[in-house]
Amino acid sequence: MWTAGRMSNAKSWLGLGMSLYFWGLMDLTTTVLSSTPTPPGRLEALPSDKPQSHSRTKRSWVWNQFFVLEEYTGTDPLYVGKLHSDMDRGDGSIKYILSGEGAGIVFTIDDTTGDIHAIQRLDREERAQYTLRAQALDRRTGRPMEPESEFIIKIQDINDNEPKFLDGPYVATVPEMSPVGTSVIQVTATDADDPTYGNSARVVYSILQGQPYFSVDSKTGVIRTALTNMDREAKEYYEVIIQAKDMGGQLGGLAGTTTVNITLSDVNDNPPRFPQKHYQMSVLESAPVSSTVGRVFAKDLDEGINAEMKYTIVDGDGADAFDINTDPNFQVGIITVKKPLSFESKKSYTLKVEGANPHLEMRFLNLGPFQDTTTVHISVEDVDEPPIFEPAFYFVEVPEDVAIGTTIQIISAKDPDVTNNSIRYSIDRSSDPGRFFYVDITTGALMTARPLDREEFSWHNITVLAMEMNNPSQVGSVSVTVKVLDVNDNAPEFPRFYEAFVCENAKAGQLIQTVSAVDPDDPHSGQHFYYSLAPEAANNPNFTIRDNQDNTARILTRRSGFRQQEQSVFYLPILIADSGQPVLSSTGTLTIQVCSCDDDGHVLSCSPEAYMLPVSLSRGALIAILACIFVLLVLVLLILSMRRHRKQPYIIDDEENIHENIVRYDDEGGGEEDTEAFDIAAMWNPREAQGGGAPKTRQDMLPEIESLSRYVPQTCAVNSTVHSYVLAKLYEADMDLWAPPFDSLQTYMFEGDGSVAGSLSSLQSATSDSEQSFDFLTDWGPRFRKLAELYGASEGPAPLW
Repeated sequence: MWTAGRMSNAKSWLGLGMSLYFWGLMDLTTTVLSSTPTPPGRLEALPSDKPQSHSRTKRSWVWNQFFVLEEYTGTDPLYVGKLHSDMDRGDGSIKYILSGEGAGIVFTIDDTTGDIHAIQRLDREERAQYTLRAQALDRRTGRPMEPESEFIIKIQDINDNEPKFLDGPYVATVPEMSPVGTSVIQVTATDADDPTYGNSARVVYSILQGQPYFSVDSKTGVIRTALTNMDREAKEYYEVIIQAKDMGGQLGGLAGTTTVNITLSDVNDNPPRFPQKHYQMSVLESAPVSSTVGRVFAKDLDEGINAEMKYTIVDGDGADAFDINTDPNFQVGIITVKKPLSFESKKSYTLKVEGANPHLEMRFLNLGPFQDTTTVHISVEDVDEPPIFEPAFYFVEVPEDVAIGTTIQIISAKDPDVTNNSIRYSIDRSSDPGRFFYVDITTGALMTARPLDREEFSWHNITVLAMEMNNPSQVGSVSVTVKVLDVNDNAPEFPRFYEAFVCENAKAGQLIQTVSAVDPDDPHSGQHFYYSLAPEAANNPNFTIRDNQDNTARILTRRSGFRQQEQSVFYLPILIADSGQPVLSSTGTLTIQVCSCDDDGHVLSCSPEAYMLPVSLSRGALIAILACIFVLLVLVLLILSMRRHRKQPYIIDDEENIHENIVRYDDEGGGEEDTEAFDIAAMWNPREAQGGGAPKTRQDMLPEIESLSRYVPQTCAVNSTVHSYVLAKLYEADMDLWAPPFDSLQTYMFEGDGSVAGSLSSLQSATSDSEQSFDFLTDWGPRFRKLAELYGASEGPAPLW
């Protein structure tokens, strides 16, 4: 029979005494059981040499479990217990062996005595019990003396583990101004000791740091607020230390701590306030719409959504001129321009701006009001603005046959500044590369400078510039759209060369050709052409024409019996007239060949027969005639070329008489008939022609902005007849590549007006009674000898021109 004993921790004599007690008791039980007679029906184990009965063998040992305390720290192996069989006579013939969990590693057994020892440190938190198997063997034969049986070694707990906060440190948030007792967070400590044995795992919570703001429930570990009106703006972060102690908090228990970082979250308990009650801002009158004028800021001690602001203009005379928006990132109010400003119209504005919290909490309304106001004064600063046009766009319709120099529109611009500087006009030449138009530099009169042709350009989009006289950098512009209206200035004509044929066997009234016409004009009622034979062919006996009334006409034969031998080609002139006002017409020629055809009307040959040539005219004669004609043509071309090279009229030579140069200009000198067509006195003396009115500026050249002078007078009233004449002459000079520079006279016709140097032209002396002396020309050398002879002192009578 097996006997088991238990020994406690060597550190505890009480445990050792109990082990000895149990050991002695188990030994006593073994002795008693060994001396107890076998009950009826049960057989005692016999030696191995005795015959075995077929009845159930009686177990000769009693089993029990072992207990051992954890965390033994002694140097000797820890005695656990003793195994003993009743078959063991103490002579060493029985061998005890141990198997199972931890056998040979954690636990060992003395194979002779059966004593079990723990050779490693035991920890109940790592393993609470071990299951092992024991067997007694015959040492000599190795035969089992007892059946193998299991037993358990349980590890008894001691308080060797302090409570631990496995999830710490903790982070928690609670709204500011929360009531007392508001739950913040629950902390939990875990004790690895056995909760079923004593109070080793019974944990109690307490607060070591964080009072009087927070408290903790000793049993549940729930942290709550303990103070009213905790203000985030005063203190936002709190560090609370919580302790967990086992043994129910008794003296000697183990303790663990954790940190809980608590943040007060914001609530809307602070109203916004403007630190400035008055703002002073300024903006240029040229500031574009939506540009920023300035910023206002209402301070709110809250944060996040509770600090969001909404700014509005609640009053003031600038509500229609300015707007305010909220910057979502910085919560400032941005004042912007709502519509164009004008220093001349209004120089300052006053705004009353309100800043308010859009998100309110009902329980904190008593801390309000949650809005505030401030006053903003905005001054508009003057800038030098470019001229502006009224209206801002021009649309002009002009017929294409308008005369050069005709005023088609008056362009008007003004300086919006208080100084109201004078304006000078010009055309942006990139918008009018063909120079079809000209604008008067002072009046803004838009005139034609070249003939207009709707068929070439039906629309003109030009840009007129207006520049301040005192500040050339200030330039305004306006678009002028000119629509060229159609007039009936093109006669209809054939779109191509028409050539038809008529068969020799053709009958009277046979159709030989259908013709049509084109006209580049575009009348409102559409085109309608009328066809007839030209007057010289009105009584043509061979062909006639029938108008189809659809802008086409048919050509018909009037007789039959055409013969190539008589006439192989007919030229039929056709008069084509349109329906415009005035009616325009042109004559087109239809070439009709006489051809020989078969009975079905198919052409066989349109060439005249060879016998049509005179018998006496051989091929050599024809070649001679053609050679003569070619020689004549060469002579004519040679004569024309020589005449062209002889013409060199415009090169000024020192030896050439000055009279030739004057005569070739055609606009100076002359007789009375030369001045009947226009008032030449206006070009000689513009001051006298205007009756001593306001001074004039030069009108002979197209103005460019860069060429303006600050001495140009403020007003100019130019005679429209002279203006038209000058533009017409300029156009003629531009178009005639072989013409002399007539515009040189136009360039200097108003020389001296508005110039600090005075007039340098001699044209004005034509109407003056004063006499000038040109004797000084004789002192200028041979180059001016002819001028001295013409204008120098002479005793004879004045020459007649």
